Amino acid sequence: MNKISVCIIDDHTIVRQGLKDLLEKLGGFRVISEFENGQQFLNALPLETQPDVFILDYSMPKMTGIEVLKALEEREEEYKVLLLTQHFDENIINEAYNFGARGFLHKNCSAHELKFALENIVKIGYNNVSEILKRIKNYDSQPKPKEVIDLTTRELQFLTLVCDEKEYTYEQMAEIIGVSVKSIDGYRTTMFEKFNIKSKVGLVLFSFKHKLTEPFL
Repeated sequence: MNKISVCIIDDHTIVRQGLKDLLEKLGGFRVISEFENGQQFLNALPLETQPDVFILDYSMPKMTGIEVLKALEEREEEYKVLLLTQHFDENIINEAYNFGARGFLHKNCSAHELKFALENIVKIGYNNVSEILKRIKNYDSQPKPKEVIDLTTRELQFLTLVCDEKEYTYEQMAEIIGVSVKSIDGYRTTMFEKFNIKSKVGLVLFSFKHKLTEPFL
């Protein structure tokens, strides 16, 4: 079985080394790149070898983990990020999920919790969707009126592909639907604006909440 490749972004050398040693002992992981701050990481993009998952520290010099997530949201590539922090703050967690984090863990988590989170993020796209739905800012436990969530045929096709476990790129979605990549960008932008969604993860959670597409029907 291929090992899950990992990139670590943390300003403390001892933390990066500790995570590398822990992941090696857990088995099934290999750290292929590491950075000491968010700016250094962003300057290195696109990476020569794209890791399966990124472990990102929240509190770093130059840029916080949230600022890094915001910058990643502006790029076309998909980055599966697990945010680690010592600050168990509701606002931080909400912001992290709003800007595309696939999971969140406190730095004093167990080795089992870290392994479980990383494997979930790689296999199904995110860790603990129930937790995300409770915390994400645009989540509302009250059902919305039907007309608010009405989608065009193309938007529904786009959303279905976004939620597909194969994790299609926007170029692949365009080919499958039979439209241009520019049209795909248009569907995404329109849905972001109509439903106050800020990330691709947000689209998946939106579909989950309203049971709009497979695998949530």
